[in-house]
Amino acid sequence: MARFDVTDAEWALIAPYLPVAATGPLPRRVRDQFNGILWRFRTGSDWRDVPERYGPWSTIYSRFNAWAKAGVFHGLMDALIAEAASRGQVGLELVSVDSTIVRAYQESAGLAVAGETLDALEQALTEEKGAALAQQPPVLRVMRRRSPPARTAGTVRTRRRAAIAPPGGDAAGPGPRLPGSAGPAAG
Repeated sequence: MARFDVTDAEWALIAPYLPVAATGPLPRRVRDQFNGILWRFRTGSDWRDVPERYGPWSTIYSRFNAWAKAGVFHGLMDALIAEAASRGQVGLELVSVDSTIVRAYQESAGLAVAGETLDALEQALTEEKGAALAQQPPVLRVMRRRSPPARTAGTVRTRRRAAIAPPGGDAAGPGPRLPGSAGPAAG
C-alpha cells in the first residue's frame, strides 16, 4: 500500500457504494483503481502519469469516467457524510469556500426586477429588519432603478451607419497613387 492509499478501515466504508455488475466477472483491482483515481486528483497530474502499481492508466480513466457519469462519486460523498453525521463527526467549521475562483458574467452585476416583485422584496426586508428601508444600512437597501423615459408614438430611433470609403479618397475620386506613377494627367 502506498503512502496516501485508502486504509482498510476507509475501504470498508467505501466499497459498498462502488457499483459491481450483477452478472459477469467481478472487476479485479477495484481498490487499486480507486486509489489510482485519488492519486491522479491529489497530484493534479495527467491520466497517463498514474503509476503502474494502480493498473493501466486507460483502465483507471475508463473506470473514473463510467463512475462519474453514473453519479457514483456523488452517492459516495452523500453516504460518507451521512455516516460521519451518524457518528457525530461532521464539523462544518472546517468548510472553506474560496471566492477567488468564482467568475461572474457582466450581466450578473445588476438585476432587473419587476415593480411588484421589488415592492414585495422591500416589504419583506422592512418586516425582517424591523426598520424602514431608508433607515437600514446601505448594504441591505434595495435600490430602485430609474425607469427609462417613455417613448411617444412618433419617436423613432434610427441608427447611423458608418460609411465605408476606399482607402485614399471617396469612391468617385482617384485612388491612391503608386510611387513612380505620374497620375491621371500624365499622358
